[in-house]
Amino acid sequence: MTHTIRAISQQLANPTFDKAKDLVAWMGAIQAQNYNMCKWAIGVRLKSTTVADVEIALNKGEILRTHIMRPTWHLVVAEDIRWMLNLCREKLKTASSSSDKYLEISEKLYSQSNDLIAQMLEGNNHLTRHEIADNLNKSGIITGRSRMVRFMYRAEIEGIVCSGMDKERQQTYALIDERVEPTKKLNKDEALAKLATRYFKSHSPASLQDFNWWSGLSVANCMHAINLIDNELIKEKKSATTFFIHQLFGSKSDFLECACFLPSFDEYIISYKNRDSVIEPQYQSRAFTKNGIFRPVLMYNGKIAGTWNKVISKKRVEIKPLLFDDKLKTDSELLEKAKNKYLLFASFTN
Repeated sequence: MTHTIRAISQQLANPTFDKAKDLVAWMGAIQAQNYNMCKWAIGVRLKSTTVADVEIALNKGEILRTHIMRPTWHLVVAEDIRWMLNLCREKLKTASSSSDKYLEISEKLYSQSNDLIAQMLEGNNHLTRHEIADNLNKSGIITGRSRMVRFMYRAEIEGIVCSGMDKERQQTYALIDERVEPTKKLNKDEALAKLATRYFKSHSPASLQDFNWWSGLSVANCMHAINLIDNELIKEKKSATTFFIHQLFGSKSDFLECACFLPSFDEYIISYKNRDSVIEPQYQSRAFTKNGIFRPVLMYNGKIAGTWNKVISKKRVEIKPLLFDDKLKTDSELLEKAKNKYLLFASFTN
C-alpha cells in the first residue's frame, strides 16, 4: 500500500497539475543537480507538457534552481526561495566549513566576493559562472582550486543570487531581489510547518528519518515540524518505523495502474532515507550506487522495476527498459504510453 499512495502523492499516478510552477510548489523542492533530467522530473509529473514549457517557466523565474537543504541543487518556486533559505542557511554554511578552510576562504573574503558578485549582476545582468569568475579574477579574487564553486554557493545561500535566464544554452546567475518579488517573512515555526506540510503532502507515506534526510534539518527541528502539523497526519506503524500519511491520502483507493520512466536523481527514490518500500533491497545497487549516483529508473505500478536507456539512431529515438526481473509481467500499452510521454516532452518523434 505504501508504494501506491506514494505514486499518487508524488503525482506519478493520476497527475493533477498542468503547469510546472504548480507542480514544483506541490513538491516543495525537486533535486536538480542534473539540469536536463530535473526538467523531466517536472514533465513526468504533469498531465502533459514539453521541455520548452518547463524552460519558459525557468527563464521567467517562476521556478528557480539553487543550492538548498541537504545541500545540493534543487528546484523551488520563486515565492518559496527566501523562507526556505532562511530556514536552512546555518546548516548549509556548516556543510561547507571544512572546504572553506582547505581552500583558504575566510568570512572577509566571502563578504568581498558577495559584494562584487552583487555589483556585476545589478541591473538584471545575468552572467554565467565563467563570466563571474573572470570578473572576480580581474578584481584580485583568485577563483581556482574549486573556489568558484564555494563563492557561488555562498552567494546563493546568503540569498544574493539564484538562477537566471539561460544564455546560449548555458545557465546563468541573477540577483534574487531583481528576480523575485518581495514575499512575506515567516517565523521559524511557520517555515517548519510549511516545509513539513509540503513534504508530507507530496511524499506520503514517509517517516521522520525520511523527512530528516530530505530536508537536511536537525532531527529535533524535524520532530517539531511534524508536531506542528500533527492534526494533518495519519500515523501507521510498520515494524519499528512510524510512517506519516497526509490526511489527503488517508482513504485513497483510486490508484490506477501506471508506468513512468523516471529521470536520474528522481524524488521518488532519492527523497527517502529508506527506499525498501518502492525498490526491493536486492535491486537497489542497480538503481543507485553507494557514492550517491542515482540512475534513470522505470516505475511500474508504484514499484521500481528496472532502469532505462535512451538510444538515439539516425532514424529514431528509442526508450529501452532493463527490467530487474525478466519474469515480471508488464502491460505493453502502459509502457508505450510512458515512452510516448517522454518522447513528446523531449520533442522527439519516432
